[in-house]
Amino acid sequence: MLRKLALTLLLLLSAAPMARANDKLTVLLDWFVNPDHAPLFVAQYIGAYKKEGLDVHFIAPADPSTPPRELAAGQGDLALSYQPQLYMLVDHGLPVVRVGTLIDKPLNTLTALAGSGIKTMRDFKGKRIGYSVSGVEDALVGTMLQHVGLSLSDVTMVNVNFALVTALLSHQVDGVIGTYRNFEDNELAERGAKPVIFSPQDYGVPMDDELIILANKHRLSDPRIPRFLEAVKEGTAYLIAHPAPMWARFAAEHPDLNNTLNKTAWFQTVAYFARDPFRLDEARYRTYEAFMVSHHLITHALPLSDYAVQLKQP
Repeated sequence: MLRKLALTLLLLLSAAPMARANDKLTVLLDWFVNPDHAPLFVAQYIGAYKKEGLDVHFIAPADPSTPPRELAAGQGDLALSYQPQLYMLVDHGLPVVRVGTLIDKPLNTLTALAGSGIKTMRDFKGKRIGYSVSGVEDALVGTMLQHVGLSLSDVTMVNVNFALVTALLSHQVDGVIGTYRNFEDNELAERGAKPVIFSPQDYGVPMDDELIILANKHRLSDPRIPRFLEAVKEGTAYLIAHPAPMWARFAAEHPDLNNTLNKTAWFQTVAYFARDPFRLDEARYRTYEAFMVSHHLITHALPLSDYAVQLKQP
């Protein structure tokens, strides 16, 4: 009798459906957690990842240059990066491809301070301009200067690493390239300065996607990737509709970021997020590639599919 009951129980247990664990997905961030990543966290808050059967983990790097290389080495499933850097990564042989866009508008600015005598681009003649990343930022400044009849030989470029705000406020330089309109420019104003802001796109620099999502070229068929992008799309839509409560949630979970600067950035950046992270602006990517080639930042142009693709939505 006992054997019969045990057998019956075993059959019942084997017939019962087992709960399926969500698929783990590791995303390497481009830098420390900040408001630029808002849709990623909102998607988590509203359960969008779970809805897509995903268990997503975010890793902030100690060095912002490492995530694409770690992705190429199989140490993560996706990584955040920037469109200008994408071309150089691929040109150097890294098997990475753009599969999604988080921020589809440029945030980068060239910034001076009121009182420096710089009111127009031509006023930079004879001045010092600080930068953090050689190559791309030299090309940006050079293009902007050329647009007003000047050249890089008319200014002195000074490497200030990433201390852009400090270098500007201490008058180590007269202007800085690489400030973000949603962060450093706000920080300058918060610290009592009056930033004079120049947008590269107003002076001949082509449009680019500020923050993109990369995948390993050899793993484009991974079914988790489009499910992740679908969840981010849902997170973005929810963020746009409910920015205030989502800020409250983010600030509560990241108390070290709960300040005026990050709160301002949170609400300001909402307008810059890509409503459809899948969408690839092919013309924009080809135009920027031509810009990179013309400034000798990459050796030659490649087929678009070698570095950027638009995946099918699940």
